[in-house]
Amino acid sequence: MNDPIVTEVRRIREQRAAKFGFDLKRIVADARRRERTYGRKVVTLAPRRLAVSAKP
Repeated sequence: MNDPIVTEVRRIREQRAAKFGFDLKRIVADARRRERTYGRKVVTLAPRRLAVSAKP
């Protein structure tokens, strides 16, 4: 399935990652800078614990 919205989001994501040299620390720093600039959270995720699966 070729969804034009998904295609656009992936293209923009690739451009933004390239802008920061695919460096996750730089990408996050930019997101935090934008949070401060615009006074809104760019991403808000609650911490999650990893589930430990029992071995049979």
